[in-house]
Amino acid sequence: MRRIVCRERDDWRQTAEQCGFAFHTIDGERYWDERAYYAFTLDEIERGIETPTGEIDAMCLELAGRVIGDERHLRRLKIPEVFWNLIAASWARDDRSLYGRLDLKFDGKGPAKLLEYNADTPTSIFEAAVFQWTWLEQAIERRLIPARADQFNSIHERLIEAWRTIGAGRHLHLTGTTGNDEDAGTLAYLEDTARQAGLSTTLLDIAQIGWRDEAGGFVDLDDRNIALAFKLYPWEWMFHDAFGAKLDQARTCWIEPPWKAVLSNKGILPLLWEMFPNHPNLLPAFFEDDPRAGELGSSYVRKPLLSREGANVTLVCGGVPLDAHAGPYGTEGFVHQALAPLPNFSDFYPVIGSWLVNHEPCGMSIREDESPITGNGSRFLPHAIL
Repeated sequence: MRRIVCRERDDWRQTAEQCGFAFHTIDGERYWDERAYYAFTLDEIERGIETPTGEIDAMCLELAGRVIGDERHLRRLKIPEVFWNLIAASWARDDRSLYGRLDLKFDGKGPAKLLEYNADTPTSIFEAAVFQWTWLEQAIERRLIPARADQFNSIHERLIEAWRTIGAGRHLHLTGTTGNDEDAGTLAYLEDTARQAGLSTTLLDIAQIGWRDEAGGFVDLDDRNIALAFKLYPWEWMFHDAFGAKLDQARTCWIEPPWKAVLSNKGILPLLWEMFPNHPNLLPAFFEDDPRAGELGSSYVRKPLLSREGANVTLVCGGVPLDAHAGPYGTEGFVHQALAPLPNFSDFYPVIGSWLVNHEPCGMSIREDESPITGNGSRFLPHAIL
């Protein structure tokens, strides 16, 4: 694994705009950054990232099966009791999952370590699936990178294949906070993949979803019943929204399904460690109020059960906060995870995002920052297999 400085394409911004990648720059700062790329060997990809990703996902599914039937664990995850039956029914039906992203620490020298699982509403999929592949093709063509370069990336094709199975000819509604450029771009991309799979689609903001008793559930602005819906909107938010009480009355099939509310909770980190102690791809982790958290000593990472983009995460080293990100999370509680510093490449700290579509590892994204905590403003860099 290497970080290689590279000349950027002169027209990358225009290319991004033409591709619909409107959020390539955020608040005047680069989000997409191709002035360097990360290079891997094929063995590092296949044995270091792809294989562990499949193993971790399998462990997470086994964990979900145990947690959903265990009141004690559901309480530890602070999942509201009123939604336990919704989650259990979703799991019993084997409701399909479209995708997810594992965030891994990996340096090419030791085993990949799970930092967290973005199981419910992962973003950065368009730039991972499409724009970094465009970069690879054009960078080879313009001799910016070696002609032999390849990429771990079949995300786009896997999404289309998955939609064919999930959709089964049904009309698909896609929803989220469309006023957010990144969310809107992600929804537009996933809508495109669904259409390529042959599905008819409707895109609407989450606030535009209505309810009609006579329609038997949620409806769109045309009073059309929402039978199949992709939501780029977290389950924990849906649970607390005004229409949350209607969720178990509706016949809507949600993507991601309700059982993903378990795996999107960082409380799975201590539960995984409890179920699979000393697994090479896991880090020791404990709930903050667990006396065993003291086993981590004075160096650990404090994470809220529910948070996004590094918000309210604190790195503690030798009892002293090393770095911290502010945010609105933490009411539900925290976990402590063993401190596993990200690799340092010329004072940049990369996190591997390992993508799963239909539970199959199929691609990778890399976010890097000058801070060891990956946040909303962390840059996306492409990768290549050399």
